[in-house]
Amino acid sequence: MSFKSVSGKINIEEVRSLSKLTGEALAKKEARDRELEAIIKGEDDRLLLVIGPCSSDNEEAVLEYAKRLAKLQEEVKDRVFMVMRVYTAKPRTNGDGYKGLMHQPDTDAAPSLINGIKAVRNLHYRVISETGMTTADEMLYPENWPLVEDLVSYVAIGARSVEDQQHRFVASGFDVPTGMKNPTSGNLNIMFNGIYAAQNKQSFLFNNEEVETSGNPLAHAILRGATNEYGKNVPNYYYDDVLDAIALYEKHGLKNPMIVVDTNHDNSGKQYLEQIRIVRQTLINRDWNEKIKRYVRGFMIESYLEDGRQDQPQVFGKSITDPCLGWENTEVLVREIHETLGK
Repeated sequence: MSFKSVSGKINIEEVRSLSKLTGEALAKKEARDRELEAIIKGEDDRLLLVIGPCSSDNEEAVLEYAKRLAKLQEEVKDRVFMVMRVYTAKPRTNGDGYKGLMHQPDTDAAPSLINGIKAVRNLHYRVISETGMTTADEMLYPENWPLVEDLVSYVAIGARSVEDQQHRFVASGFDVPTGMKNPTSGNLNIMFNGIYAAQNKQSFLFNNEEVETSGNPLAHAILRGATNEYGKNVPNYYYDDVLDAIALYEKHGLKNPMIVVDTNHDNSGKQYLEQIRIVRQTLINRDWNEKIKRYVRGFMIESYLEDGRQDQPQVFGKSITDPCLGWENTEVLVREIHETLGK
């Protein structure tokens, strides 16, 4: 047999009971979720920022970041709505490298997915209950959705997952905004087909049951750039690229059309300071073209306590995966966005 069981069956209700939102924390989350839904539907004209670390590898560093972000959110709340990236499972192109809190709750220890699941829930719970911020995560493993669905307010479907039928169909059952990235090839039709599948009713097998979904009208596009056959990054946030994406949105006739520009990954070539320029250029494009302003209503920004990245978790609050903007640069950028939107 190719599969070896290393744990018993997971008791989902038992795991959820360890970190369950109640009272004021739950009420605040539900209120913010309603605000986020209104933004996706275009009923609230604030700009969405899905912002935070590339990967949430250190609980205390993530919480320190969340506390700072919550304070900044209060300052800019009239024009900017922020959902914090609490990304706990990381896709690896060849399977090597740090795979996130879900796999390895202690970066100095061996992988332990059972403990990882508990650590993931605990981190989302603490960010929400201790700071009032709501959270986003990447849905790398669709079958894990029941383990976090009561905590996560925004889901991203990554570039390597967007073409996968299971991810598309499971996303059709989400009741939260779901950003679907273009694939690493840059083929936008693949992304839009994924959004179409997620927005419509589906029937499939999920966690050993036949299920039907109602469709997720809050599924939308994230432009993250591409990599060509020579390994060179090809950005897709430029003026003409965005207009091409809008044309495809209109061709597919999708609900609640919205584009989020991912300022890192292949748009920046993982040059983290480029995120600042990409935001500035996109805001200029929004001012220049009313259609771009109507569609491009969010940014995804990788940001942590310290600038850059490191190979080992030695510096508190510095990424061990993709390089991120440090807090000082983040604070300046968010305030700049807020000021620009007020002009």
